[in-house]
Amino acid sequence: MKSRFRWIIALLTVLLSIFVGFSFNSHSTEAAKKDSNVLKIGMEANYPPYNWTQTNDANGAVPISGSHSYANGYDVQIAKIIGKKLHRKVVVEKTEWDGLLPALTSGKIDLIIAGMSPTPERRRAINFSEPYRKSTFVVITNKASKYSNAKKLTDFKGAKLTAQQGTLHYGLIKQLKGSHREPAMRDFSAMRQSLSSGTIDGYVAEDIEFQSYHNVNPNIIAVNLNKMAGFHVDHDDSITSIGVKKGNTKLLNDVNAALRTISTKKRDQMMATAIKEQPKAGNSAKKENWLVSTWKQYGNMILSGIGMTLLLALVGTIIGFFIGLLVGIVRTIPTPTTRGKRWALNVIKWLLSVYVEIFRGTPMMVQAAVIYYGIAQFWHLNLNRTVAALIIVSINTGAYLAEVIRGGIISTPEGQFEAASALGMSHNQRMWHIILPQAIKNCLPSITNEFIVNIKDTSVLSIISVSELFFVGTTIASQTFQFFPTYLSISVIYLVLTFTITRIFNFIERRLEGNKNYNLMANQVQVGTPKDAEANN
Repeated sequence: MKSRFRWIIALLTVLLSIFVGFSFNSHSTEAAKKDSNVLKIGMEANYPPYNWTQTNDANGAVPISGSHSYANGYDVQIAKIIGKKLHRKVVVEKTEWDGLLPALTSGKIDLIIAGMSPTPERRRAINFSEPYRKSTFVVITNKASKYSNAKKLTDFKGAKLTAQQGTLHYGLIKQLKGSHREPAMRDFSAMRQSLSSGTIDGYVAEDIEFQSYHNVNPNIIAVNLNKMAGFHVDHDDSITSIGVKKGNTKLLNDVNAALRTISTKKRDQMMATAIKEQPKAGNSAKKENWLVSTWKQYGNMILSGIGMTLLLALVGTIIGFFIGLLVGIVRTIPTPTTRGKRWALNVIKWLLSVYVEIFRGTPMMVQAAVIYYGIAQFWHLNLNRTVAALIIVSINTGAYLAEVIRGGIISTPEGQFEAASALGMSHNQRMWHIILPQAIKNCLPSITNEFIVNIKDTSVLSIISVSELFFVGTTIASQTFQFFPTYLSISVIYLVLTFTITRIFNFIERRLEGNKNYNLMANQVQVGTPKDAEANN
């Protein structure tokens, strides 16, 4: 058992060393290759016709950083014109809507071009360019809905309405007296799915969203709010501008100068082209199975998402194991007799307890946002998304495994400690040769469970736009408009991954247990039965 334990520790150490070396080498290489002429544009790449994700560079698409995908749409074409004027290559940083402002203020992107309105709240955080589009606000609902013929604001009484989270659209629902304001949703894909399933009666958006959605779903209708008496929206709320970090006056002036070169007619033509070229519900699905057609188009993206999910879960669990092992050992060190050592150990244990409580007591999604954006904003350390994700998963896992391993150590029978002490072993010798091999073997089911949890929990890293499996699934659903089959397929992939890995670890556990069928051997001279004694007499 001790030999196996040493081999496991050695193997994990080698894997960890390889990964750390690869990560730092990749990060250094990336930093060395960083081109100051690159213009990093932040957008969702999930809001057609403004922006969307595609698998190739057709129709003038530009690459999405950190992936093999491309972004296209009205915003992308605007960005290309600006990039050309500034003599800088455009690269899209695909970012969730809620992460756009933190990404800009922390310096991870240069511009936000994502159909964003310059509201007063946003102006306090960032600067905005001159407008590049003006919008009309509508309620998008089904043609068969009783609210499709609404003529005044009170006609929406009883309607279940929503809008995208973090947008002014959600606040506009308050003007629709008597309507029920449902919880805001993460993106337009979720709202479209909710509308088609009947969960909501409609959602507030811009007229261009209706044109985009109607292009693939003719069964919807837009009710124009701007034409209704009593409806009010500020000028800044009805325009779309480009976000620029405060203090970067030169870039702001350059962006404005570039926008002035694009005529209104040209902008309308660009939007019409974007609507025409945006992803549509797959026509090929009528000729062949949806799963087959989706795999042909997005197979590489799905495989990449699976690979990223497994990488984050595996490496995060390995590093987390070492963190948990170290923390668990330190927190079980006996109290020294020397006053100074006792005080120092108590301080260290207290700090480790704080670490464990913080990372066990807060959601990984919050940790991801704080670490990824906070480190960049306050310490000016621009971490790669993948590296940041690995750090997040590792320290989160370490906090949980620290308690698991500590429990494994203190649950070891007291007699083991006493026997080792009687043999003259030091504390370190007792831990390494006697206690840890047993504790880790006993903790293996919990470590396996943590690995399985990490496979599923990587989905929350979409908050920092890591291209793991769920993030890829969301992208595919928004492009194909096949929400239920896409998410069902993604859930099946997760199930296959967790089921397979569970069986692998069950096999490892059985191997570590060894053969439980023991043949007890005894010295016949030393051990005998009563009948043997009578026979001898």
